[in-house]
Amino acid sequence: MVSIDPKNVQHIGLILIPGFALMSYASASEPLRAANLLAGREIYRLSTFSPDGTPALSSGGVPVPATALPGRGAGLGTVFVCAGGSPRDWHYPTVLACLRQLAREGVRIGGISGGPYLLAAAGLLEDRDFTIHWEHAPALLESFPTLSPRQARFVVDGNRITCGGGIAPLDMMHALISERMGPDFARRVSDWYLHTEVGEPAAPQRGSLAERYGVHHPGLLSVLEKMEETIEMPLGRAAMARIAGITPRHLDRLFSAHLASTFLDQYRRIRLQHAKRLLEQSPLSISEIAVATGFSSGAHFSRAYRNFHGVAPSATRQA
Repeated sequence: MVSIDPKNVQHIGLILIPGFALMSYASASEPLRAANLLAGREIYRLSTFSPDGTPALSSGGVPVPATALPGRGAGLGTVFVCAGGSPRDWHYPTVLACLRQLAREGVRIGGISGGPYLLAAAGLLEDRDFTIHWEHAPALLESFPTLSPRQARFVVDGNRITCGGGIAPLDMMHALISERMGPDFARRVSDWYLHTEVGEPAAPQRGSLAERYGVHHPGLLSVLEKMEETIEMPLGRAAMARIAGITPRHLDRLFSAHLASTFLDQYRRIRLQHAKRLLEQSPLSISEIAVATGFSSGAHFSRAYRNFHGVAPSATRQA
């Protein structure tokens, strides 16, 4: 736990990368405003920055006033990077340099939604426990194979704080306000926003497999989970049946009855949906994505992708 004197004003910065989600920004910034109102004085000071010092446009086109990136000795206690959209478009060397400088000064560094990707690019997540929005996890894993994010709502690892985005920053800010001002005060801030069910840090970002696929058969769920884990090296039908503890014929019947699909079609669907995310977000070439999604050749991948998505992989990337 970081020792913070609640009598002092804590200066928090938000670096907004163009295309950030307005919900993530509001979920991180509004609890600080409410804390000041409930305390009857300024206990948090929020500064908003952008890569070029101009108002940052959210993914919905809403501009948020921002100033130039903080320099040395800016007096910040914590700085979060909030990013959304595609990691392929996040070419901000000045932001990376700024983060490294702040980290050297002992500033607590955080990332929200896609922000942890930029922390990774700055070399600030090595040997760290962290998370990232599930949508950006495939691109991070491909770009930084030595890193391993957790699928948690938020993670605090010393002077690194990462969060999955969306409304999860409400949970994260509850934890940080509680750390500084005590749980009773943090509860009042959360109640201000009708945030009555504060999520645990390790709570999942997505619905369970049963919720996402609409099935509850334990054997079928174990196979679907294994499918999502073995996208690069797909397993055969017989091996999957052994994992579920059933025969291959029974496995076929389960896919037909519960998903109106076949084993191969469902596996291909999972791999091709993953391929689409990589095309949109990662810097990998199309041939590299073919390998990463378990296809024997680029031509085979392109045919399967076009048949499933209705467009060529190159069209998705260009879009």
